[in-house]
Amino acid sequence: MEKITTLFVRDYSASPRQGAPLPVTREVAPGCEWVLASEGTPTRKWDGTCVRLDEYGDWWARREVKPGKQPPPGYAPISTDVQTGRTVGWEPIAQTGWAKAHAEAVHNSTAESAGTYELLGPRINGNPDGYEAHVLIRHGWAPLSVRTDCATAPRDFDGLAAWLRARPYEGLVWHHPDDGRMVKIKKLDFPDPRKDNTP
Repeated sequence: MEKITTLFVRDYSASPRQGAPLPVTREVAPGCEWVLASEGTPTRKWDGTCVRLDEYGDWWARREVKPGKQPPPGYAPISTDVQTGRTVGWEPIAQTGWAKAHAEAVHNSTAESAGTYELLGPRINGNPDGYEAHVLIRHGWAPLSVRTDCATAPRDFDGLAAWLRARPYEGLVWHHPDDGRMVKIKKLDFPDPRKDNTP
């Protein structure tokens, strides 16, 4: 899975708090204009970790490798971000810290077809959705009530920021119907509203 482009350009001059992402500016990222033109279907971005079932039945975990760091054994790189130098790729799930949680999720889920899934549950990212057990959710899927709600999301900077802050979702991912392009935005991508001086 290629790293999904963020809807707005990041502010690389900002100094976010430790561990927080660089905030976005009001400038639409090149190639993402179709989202503001009301094209594509918005879906909920789940706050877990990305995993993939390949066509051979093997499971992989998404892994970013920082510049100068040694990739783990069996690592399959996909692409490198020119801004940060980080390489995105896949690591065999069995050698990750999520192996046990993933095995439980496979047992609890019906994930049998090749594709990408979100691993969610008590030991993943602080479990913001409060799952009692580990589960796998196929990317792009959500309950009807969530899909209906996501369809109401505005597509402008201020509207999106307010809409996401009013919901428990990590963010949104838009899927283009013609060619499968995807664009994302996370609630934490927007500058802190108490000190928002975004250009």
